Amino acid sequence: MKRILFLIFLLTGIVQFTIHNSQFIIGGVAYAQKNQWNNDSTEMDSYGRYRIGGYGEILAQFKNYGINRFNGTAQGNSDFKRNTISIPRFVLGGDYKFNKHWNLGVEVEFEAGGTGTAYEIENTENGEYETEVEKGGEVALEQFHLTYRLNNNFMVRVGHQIVPVGLTNTHHEPVNFFGTVRPEGETTILPSTWHETGISFLGELGKKWASFDYLFMILAGLNANGFDRNTWAASGKQGFFETDNFTSPAYVARINYRGVPGLRLGASFYYVNNAAANSDKPQTYTFKVPVTIWSVDAQYKHRYFTIRGNLLGGHIGNSSLLTAKNNKLSSKSPYSRLAPIAERAVSYGAEAGINLKAFVNYPKMPDFIPFFRYEYYNPQEKVIMDANNTKPADMRLKTQMWVAGLNYRPLPNLVIKADYTCRRIGNGQYKSENEFAIGVAYVGWFLQDNKWKFKN
Repeated sequence: MKRILFLIFLLTGIVQFTIHNSQFIIGGVAYAQKNQWNNDSTEMDSYGRYRIGGYGEILAQFKNYGINRFNGTAQGNSDFKRNTISIPRFVLGGDYKFNKHWNLGVEVEFEAGGTGTAYEIENTENGEYETEVEKGGEVALEQFHLTYRLNNNFMVRVGHQIVPVGLTNTHHEPVNFFGTVRPEGETTILPSTWHETGISFLGELGKKWASFDYLFMILAGLNANGFDRNTWAASGKQGFFETDNFTSPAYVARINYRGVPGLRLGASFYYVNNAAANSDKPQTYTFKVPVTIWSVDAQYKHRYFTIRGNLLGGHIGNSSLLTAKNNKLSSKSPYSRLAPIAERAVSYGAEAGINLKAFVNYPKMPDFIPFFRYEYYNPQEKVIMDANNTKPADMRLKTQMWVAGLNYRPLPNLVIKADYTCRRIGNGQYKSENEFAIGVAYVGWFLQDNKWKFKN
């Protein structure tokens, strides 16, 4: 509780500093943010008829711990030293305007080298799971939607869209976080990048100091089959099968305040009445599994520094009953059966970076940004103990972590990152996990039409 209060105090201080010291803010920062890759809200005015771009990451990690924190020993993870190298993601995307009202958006992700499997239910074989190795590997369609814009105050979007719950899902591109990997807390308990199919209503309200943008969505809801011990609701994202279940849709709302240049304050809310109804075998559940997730986040970009913070929590109803049912899933199921499933999960964190270039009178100097990040997260913040669940919360999931590192930007759209991470596991009851990582990431629009204008 003390850590949560401290984070709220920090975010409140950011707002107060911004309001009382607005004369130091560089004008135009908010506009520059909206021209980055993320399709935040109503940025259809920032390009002509089309734009094509993408982002990608390359990552090397040097670790002093083993691959299994849950190896049954009293000390937790082993001291086995290992190194890994990967391409976490390579993304291509673009937008095309048919006219001043209609816009098409597409984003395709090649994840972890583009390899993977697909699962299929064979109903002719009594609902057995069948695994198919897909030729050419896994390619994820993260976004595919049509947007109708009446004006900047009101738009309607239909199709496959990002679910804007939390700071990381809303701003998941590698220029929007300092670390070599996405913030660990949010990506542990929520899908990342979270994308579902449905309809949304969005737009901008107010002007100047009273400027907001809003988003309300009706989407395919989470699937309770995927909830588990280690990742809470993160593995409940639909997409394993040819079609998604829409029996119990999810309702999502997000609002951002942008009235002060450089400042963004956001809040989001997610609710699905019965995630069990979205199961691929819903007849196995005789009870409801309601899911509620909420988050608040903030970012302030100043000439000299950038500060970000977020607070995220969630609740799963009838978690003990769900634990008992999911433990009986078929051995061929694509879902984890790790238990127990917690009723509540939580994640919060903050990071701050200082831009050394702002202190040097040399225009050609690239950006050097040393940064520090703190996170706390626990996918088993509260576990219900009753006749359906005899396992307590696992302290090896309770994680505090500190990250210190450096971002070097030789070009505006290219960043080289290095950081050192220390995780404190279970309030120090288990061995800490330490690693050093180096990453390279890029983001940007490669081809863009800036000349075409709307015709009445």
